[in-house]
Amino acid sequence: MLNSQIIFYEERNFQGRSYECSSDCSDIHMHLNRCTSCRVENGCFVVYDRPNFMGNQMFLRRGEYSDVQRISSQTGMGGGNLMETIRSCRIIPAHRGQFRMRVYERENFGGQTHELLEDCESLQERFYMSDCQSCNVMEGHWLLFEQSNYRGRQMYVRPGEYRNLRDMGISNVMRISSVRRIMENC
Repeated sequence: MLNSQIIFYEERNFQGRSYECSSDCSDIHMHLNRCTSCRVENGCFVVYDRPNFMGNQMFLRRGEYSDVQRISSQTGMGGGNLMETIRSCRIIPAHRGQFRMRVYERENFGGQTHELLEDCESLQERFYMSDCQSCNVMEGHWLLFEQSNYRGRQMYVRPGEYRNLRDMGISNVMRISSVRRIMENC
């Protein structure tokens, strides 16, 4: 198995100073003035537009990302929430096995609850939930999306309890509408 590795660049199109990273990094700006492009050599990462794994997020798999702002607009993060620079990153470890998560309509695990073992294009349509404000990830790594059909702002969750998804440092209040397992070979 290859180690995860990402290379960050100060300028678009992989120009300017670079910083190679093969672990979680809470503040990329300790190494670069800004980061506007990157290459994922191996593995999968979630990148954030604020330090300490806060702010808007984007899931990146192996590939080249020549303009972070253009990529964030293509993923539906519009409305003033474009990622202009990457400030922190987290490696998504490989997961082999089951995927299991409970979603709750209200914060602190209140309201309707449903257990997910697979992707869900629309929580509202499938479960008639008015909202999803907390979750408990028992197995696997998941991406939560603001809009149905896996669009809009993203939120990465790994095994653990999330009592209030709105307190996770994402800009503006977010409604969770769809959920996808991270099944890539990370």
